Amino acid sequence: MSSLDVPAWAWALLAGLLLLFVTIDLIAHHGDQVDSRRRAVMWSVIWIGAALAFNGFVALHFGAEAGEQFLAAYLLEKSLSIDNLFLFLVIFGALRIPASEQHRVLTFGIIGALVTRCLFIVGGVAALHRWHEVTYAFGGLLVITALKLLRAPAETTEKPRTLDWLTRHLPWSHELDGHRFVTKHSGRWLATPMLIALIAIEITDVVFALDSIPAAFAVSNDTFILYSSNVFAILGLRALYVVLASALTGLRYLRFGLAGVLAFAGVKMLLASWVTLSPAISVCVIAVMIGVSVIASVIARRNERRRSELRV
Repeated sequence: MSSLDVPAWAWALLAGLLLLFVTIDLIAHHGDQVDSRRRAVMWSVIWIGAALAFNGFVALHFGAEAGEQFLAAYLLEKSLSIDNLFLFLVIFGALRIPASEQHRVLTFGIIGALVTRCLFIVGGVAALHRWHEVTYAFGGLLVITALKLLRAPAETTEKPRTLDWLTRHLPWSHELDGHRFVTKHSGRWLATPMLIALIAIEITDVVFALDSIPAAFAVSNDTFILYSSNVFAILGLRALYVVLASALTGLRYLRFGLAGVLAFAGVKMLLASWVTLSPAISVCVIAVMIGVSVIASVIARRNERRRSELRV
C-alpha cells in the first residue's frame, strides 16, 4: 500500500470540513438540552452520511483502492470505539456527571482526540516508512491486545485505574459547579468532577489509540486516508454514545468481535511480506465480525428476557 500523492487543496478541504462540522456540532448541542435517543440516531445517520460522502470523494479523486482503504479504516475505528464508549459510561457514572453535562465533557474530549490522533498517525507513518520492522511490532501488539480482550470479564462496573489515580492525586471538589471545569473553594482552585472526567477520557483515548491506530495501519499507511477516516469516525462519537449508552452493557459478545478484528489486523500485519489482502476483504471481515457479535448479543439478551417472563 503506497502513500497517495495528496495535493494541498485536499488537505485544505479536510481541514475546512473538520472546522465546519465541529462548529455545527457545537451550535446544535449548546445549552443544557439533553439529546433524546431519537435525535442522537438522527445525528449518527448524518455523521455516517458525511463519512460515506467523503469516502466517495476519496474514491473518485484517488482511486477505488484508496476508497476501500478509507472505508476499512473508518469501520475499524468506528467498531473499536464502541468498546471505549463503555469506559465513558463507567467514568460518568463513577463521578455522577448528569446527562446534561456529559456532552460538554465529550465535546472537549473529541477535540483533544482529533489532535492526539494526528500526532499518533504522523508519527506512526514516519516510523513505518523508515523502519519496516515496526509493522511486525504493531502486528504483535494487536494480537496480544486481542488475547487480553478475550480474557477480560464480559462486563465490569469498576472504576478505571486512571480515574482512581486522578481522584487520589488531584485536588478536586466532589460537587459540580454549574458548567465549570474548575472551581474555587476556601481560596483554593479545585478541579470539578467534569475536569476529572475530561482528563480520564483523554488518557483513556490515548491508550485506546495505541490499539486502534496500529490496527488502521493494517489497511493503509497513508496519512491522509488514516487521519480523514479517524476524523469522521470520532466526529460521530458523541451521538453514538447517546444511542448505545443504554445498550452497551447488553452487548455481551461484542468483545469477541472486537478481539477478532484486532487479531485479524495483527495477523495481517505480521504476514504483510507474504500475504496481501485487498482493502475490500478487510471491510467485509470487519463488518462480519462486529455484525455477528452484535446480533448474537441481541439474540442472547432477548432469550434471557423471554425466560424471565416465563418464570414470572
